[in-house]
Amino acid sequence: MRAIHVPPPVHDARRAVAAWLFACAAMVFAMVLIGGITRLTESGLSIVEWQPLIGAIPPLNEADWQALFRKYQSSPQFKQVNRAMSLGEFKTIFWWEYLHRLWGRLIGVVFLAPFLWFLFRRTIRGALAWRLGFIFVLGAAQGAMGWYMVQSGLVDRPEVSQYRLTAHFGLALLLYALLLWTALDLRGATGWRAAAGLRRGASALLVLVAITMLAGGFVAGLDAGLIYNTFPLMEGRVAPPDYLATAPWWRDVFENRATVQFHHRVLALSSFFAVAIFVWRVLRASPPVFVRRASVALAHIAVLQVGLGIATLLLVVPVPLAALHQAGAMALFTAALWLRFALRG
Repeated sequence: MRAIHVPPPVHDARRAVAAWLFACAAMVFAMVLIGGITRLTESGLSIVEWQPLIGAIPPLNEADWQALFRKYQSSPQFKQVNRAMSLGEFKTIFWWEYLHRLWGRLIGVVFLAPFLWFLFRRTIRGALAWRLGFIFVLGAAQGAMGWYMVQSGLVDRPEVSQYRLTAHFGLALLLYALLLWTALDLRGATGWRAAAGLRRGASALLVLVAITMLAGGFVAGLDAGLIYNTFPLMEGRVAPPDYLATAPWWRDVFENRATVQFHHRVLALSSFFAVAIFVWRVLRASPPVFVRRASVALAHIAVLQVGLGIATLLLVVPVPLAALHQAGAMALFTAALWLRFALRG
């Protein structure tokens, strides 16, 4: 992403815009975690309608709860998985999905209202205004993709499509990256004019981390973490016995749980060693203090994230640990983006 050059408003105004974007990025970070917990608790199919405005109002009385429960009882998830679910149990999964959707609406309000105000005051204009407009459209597309994802679990099978889930997650990751990079740019964060090789390496590392996270989306969508709960081998082998066992191979890559888990393992370990090698390269170049700190932070988070991933697998995906693993992935992506920004010059 190239830096944005705008007619310089007063310094305090630029800082205000940056603070607003940092807050929006933090909300997207939290949104990813809430979405992960919603998926882990299998709560995402508890609300079977998409009502962008009316849906913000929660159930207010027993009649409302009964009406929502009856709608859920018509869904494939209830009929095939949760036939014995009580109204009290339904309320638990409902609140997670409700919180997920409400938080998404809140992000929209927190972004749009200041955006219009800053436009009116001409605090933002030109390239920055267009970029922020694109971010708003991307956020709206993210909400639409969320409902498109949920729809896939309301027809025949009581599970959302792993393709749509990963696309939903990928849009959130792109939205987060744009918000964070733009905020850092406006904040005037210091940069080091590193060698072109280091800048390219930082970009490649950021892409690798993102691909590893998207592979994790397929793991989540297929519940692939519930099989082969050993490490480092899978049933005593490097690759599982049913790796690429079905045809065509390109569907196996995205639909075979064993293959999906194996690829996520390979990508995760590749990311870990890539971080270690790249941080070593950066530190050898005698960078300034702020680059050194960003590099060391990235290395520490990578170690923590690998540990969380292995523990989550060995313990068969307990919800609290799996949520921490997802938080670790977002933290790793944040650190990788921060380091790439610090090397921009």
